[in-house]
Amino acid sequence: MSTRPAYAASRETVEKVTVRCFRIPTDSPEADGTFAWNATTLVVAEVAAGRAIGLGYTYASPAAADVIQRELTGVIRDQDPFDTERLYEAMMAAVRNLGSRGACANAISAIDCAVWDLKAKLVGLPLAALLGAARHSVTIYGSGGFTSYDDDHLAGQLSDWVEMSGCRAVKMKIGSHPDQDLRRVAVAREAIGEAELYVDANGAFTSKQAMAFAVEFADFGVAWFEEPVSSDDLDGLRLVREHAPAGMEIAAGEYGYEPFYFRRMLESRAVDVMQADATRCGGVTGFLRAAALADAFAVPVSAHTAPSLHLPIACAAPRLRNIEWFHDHVRIEQMLFDGAPLPHAGAIAPDPQRPGFGLTLKEADARRYAI
Repeated sequence: MSTRPAYAASRETVEKVTVRCFRIPTDSPEADGTFAWNATTLVVAEVAAGRAIGLGYTYASPAAADVIQRELTGVIRDQDPFDTERLYEAMMAAVRNLGSRGACANAISAIDCAVWDLKAKLVGLPLAALLGAARHSVTIYGSGGFTSYDDDHLAGQLSDWVEMSGCRAVKMKIGSHPDQDLRRVAVAREAIGEAELYVDANGAFTSKQAMAFAVEFADFGVAWFEEPVSSDDLDGLRLVREHAPAGMEIAAGEYGYEPFYFRRMLESRAVDVMQADATRCGGVTGFLRAAALADAFAVPVSAHTAPSLHLPIACAAPRLRNIEWFHDHVRIEQMLFDGAPLPHAGAIAPDPQRPGFGLTLKEADARRYAI
């Protein structure tokens, strides 16, 4: 006997789940305070029901694709794509013995996004409309300024975001060579004029180092200090936040994989701005749960990277500050997805004529990067 409710009898169920991986080289060597890389891996999941195909993705190891194939496909197949909360919980249960963070969280995030995209396409609505838009566009900030860049590259990239994209804030990486950071911050400030300047250490410093740098960065009008210490060091983050100069916000959270992490961060009063990443924290479902927690603590939320994916979610999320217009992901999404947004006056907006996320993989362009 079917367990599906009567109202769902005429709905389509998930017929097929597919996943593919693509590795896209960077356009130049890149590094931050704790890591260096020369390529980015994109894991794309598709969930089909009837004539509609939902698309989701994550930036992660190919191990996430293996989790989708081995652990999640059977959970999703033959299920009602409208049951997003139930499917999210079922996926979490399926990876319990593997550990729900890391590659498993990336995998769940990609599938959850694909299911939400499918759900929106089945009813013919943009995802922002289906979720219930709180805003029709979202402010972006330009992000890159890698520590591997020379001064000219750094200044050119940051100034282009201000002059060409209308960004009112830009972010640069610091921490690889601390002895050079003040000089590089000075270069950035000269390049962007009156725009807000953010810095991101990716957890490279100790609390004492970060507090000392915060005082010196204040002389250049740095308004946002991201991950001055490891995002897992909540006591350290709170210490830096409590001693940061007036006007400088402390941000972290991009490595949060589940609501419990965000709750602990918020309870610790560790950040002024909480970041969340839908490609890591459980997709649409997980991001909105994180945003609801932040709202309860009156803390603004910033969407970490993957701007094309975050756009409709950010339109619906409470207390949303901005989306990170991250160089790597902007480049990849504009190369490989039809419908990727373009900035206007420092903001991006969903296309009201395109259902779901409004994205379609450019098969011919993507094929060359398949792994």
